[in-house]
Amino acid sequence: MADESKFDQQKGNIKETIGNATGDKDMESEGKKDKNTGKAKEFVENAKNKANDTIDKFGKGDKKR
Repeated sequence: MADESKFDQQKGNIKETIGNATGDKDMESEGKKDKNTGKAKEFVENAKNKANDTIDKFGKGDKKR
């Protein structure tokens, strides 16, 4: 999933840059959308990983008791 979010961000950056350079506001807007989608996916993935790490940490602590 991390690769997908990075790909979306890079794709969005390219579209935004091309749209900006050519004056194509639709492409620029689409690029911003793709970039934000990638950032949101990355944020969710990071939050999920942190939650799983916390669960694992407390789960391991319970097994020692």
